[in-house]
Amino acid sequence: MENKPSSKNKKPVDGTSKQEQLDQHRVQNTGKPLTTKQGVKISNDEQVLKAGERGPSLQEDFHFQEKMAQFAREEIPERVVHARGYGAHGVFECYESMSHLTKAGFLQEPGKKTPVFVRFSTVQGDKGSYDTARDIRCWGTKFYTEEGNYDLTSLSFPAFAVQDVMKFVDIMHAYQPEPRTDIPTAAGAHDNFWDFVASNQETAHMVLWVMSDRGILRSYRMFESWAINTYLFVNEQGKATFVRFVWKPVLGAHSFLQDEALALGGLDPDFHRRDLKEAIDRGAYPEYELGVQLVAMEDEFNFDFDVLDPSKFWPEEVIPVHCIGKLTLNKNVDNHFAETEQSAFNPANVVPGIDFSNDPVLQGRLFVYKDTQHHRLGSANYEELPINRPICPFHNNQRRGAMRHRIDVDQVSYHKNSLAGNTPYTTPPQEGGYAHYPRKVEGYVTRGRSESFNDFFSQARIFWNSMTPVEKQHIIEAFSYQLGNVQSASVRQQVVDMYVNVDKEMASIIADNVGVDRPSGSHVPVSTSYPSLSQANQPTYAYTQKVGVLIGDGFNRDEVTSVLNTLKQQGVFVEVVSDQLGTVTGSDGTEIKVDQSFLTSSPFMLDALYVVGGHSNNEVKFNQDLTMFIREAYEHYKPIGVATTAQSYFQHASPGVVFAADNPTFADEFVAAIGQHRFWDRR
Repeated sequence: MENKPSSKNKKPVDGTSKQEQLDQHRVQNTGKPLTTKQGVKISNDEQVLKAGERGPSLQEDFHFQEKMAQFAREEIPERVVHARGYGAHGVFECYESMSHLTKAGFLQEPGKKTPVFVRFSTVQGDKGSYDTARDIRCWGTKFYTEEGNYDLTSLSFPAFAVQDVMKFVDIMHAYQPEPRTDIPTAAGAHDNFWDFVASNQETAHMVLWVMSDRGILRSYRMFESWAINTYLFVNEQGKATFVRFVWKPVLGAHSFLQDEALALGGLDPDFHRRDLKEAIDRGAYPEYELGVQLVAMEDEFNFDFDVLDPSKFWPEEVIPVHCIGKLTLNKNVDNHFAETEQSAFNPANVVPGIDFSNDPVLQGRLFVYKDTQHHRLGSANYEELPINRPICPFHNNQRRGAMRHRIDVDQVSYHKNSLAGNTPYTTPPQEGGYAHYPRKVEGYVTRGRSESFNDFFSQARIFWNSMTPVEKQHIIEAFSYQLGNVQSASVRQQVVDMYVNVDKEMASIIADNVGVDRPSGSHVPVSTSYPSLSQANQPTYAYTQKVGVLIGDGFNRDEVTSVLNTLKQQGVFVEVVSDQLGTVTGSDGTEIKVDQSFLTSSPFMLDALYVVGGHSNNEVKFNQDLTMFIREAYEHYKPIGVATTAQSYFQHASPGVVFAADNPTFADEFVAAIGQHRFWDRR
């Protein structure tokens, strides 16, 4: 078992010019006098100005007016989708020169580092929703390159729900809370969403991914993400190549079980946020490799799917993923609002060497993102905010608008001109100016869809074929839970009638579970499967898994400290849990600090247990709580290590349960079990 997962070309993470730029805007208030925004020192911040101690307040209280006016305007409109998000800073390091494919500057030299900002988010829920909901998840990456900002946006699935951006508003309206009641929040388990699915069968593929384990992410650190749209790489010679991007987490992609995710929504709505922040704080920096899938322009029609169809994935086994760099998240934000909330992403923000295909969803996104940010942030000058500013100089003839930060001192603000020597001037493509790839366009003006987009079920069937029996069972449970909350029997029937095209047995079991007729017909005749689609084939590590140490007084110091040291050496996160905060005392007087009580922790928050046992002032309650933790961890297939003092809690051996008694290699075996994550063969 490796101490830490490895990735290519590992080098120390260094500072960046973007960091220095952001630091110029950071202000430390500790130890400073309280002032107004104009810098006037405040003598009283507790009472409004009044005409006498019991008299009315006065309009001239400028400090009160400023304070309350600011508070009343503190919130900006939340994002219509992706409202609940969390961000972090990092650095992207290029593995090798990609100059044969693209002239993008940040991909030209091995070892070249580019500062980045990343925002992870859910889709359906508002800012007050919870992290672990079954949902689509999004990932925006802002590369602060020397040629300008490049925004790469991606999703937790490689296929989009609709094939034309015109339908995006409709699926989002159907997915969001029902308009009469604004219920449910952060859930698609309602009539409107499933009515849309059944009525728009191109959704079959992506919805199957959402119902899989991929829909309930374990951690943002274990987030595999695809830029579902097809882009172009363009090199210096003007040659273009179709490209799709994918982020591969070094820790592998892993998920919760459905009941774990639901429970965590109440236990810790901020689970994913906290998990990411704590990992970075501990120096366990999340790492992801950037992969590209490449298709030559002349091979556009050589596949059994359309490379421009956003509802289809590009199978890795057919179009290999080539990893070209590594992203390391190494710094948490200092201020969530100023950085994460005000960050604005736009797929139209590209640099020379990256261009657009005719992907119909991508084409619509190129318009709507900028328009959305203008509305949300209140001004076209949102790109001057510190989190959105490029690191390279920028010059143009835009001068006005709300919240203008720059103070331009030029006389001229138009192009062309003679008074300023026709500056700022344009730059020819051969000198770095952006020029769109001259792709061929032909045909009649029409509202239509290519016939090559019309196979809605073959790739969904491939995804189903690629799942293990355990993953298939989880999909059935997810459909049964979601449709079980749909009130309309007609909608439930339509959905199972639709999914018989993916798998007849699956649809029949779901029909039984949700009280409708089994569907007639059968699934499409596709037997293909791809190992890359199953999470069972993802890498697993003990590194950064969180182990709960269930412990009371009277523990064996030598055994426990040896195991804890081994866990920490392997990069395992250790959380000591007992019936009370404070310390627990070993048989020889050794004390160990307690991090969480049984009341503030939960087996759902832990990836594995090290059961030590012991004594407590309230022995009955201690044993009840400890037994509950064990039962939940066991029933969720998690690794369990059993100290010599805790054997009475276990009646028999079982996969993933490791005993310390008479076992000199216990610590190493327990670490190996932690690294496996789940033991699906446990009964």
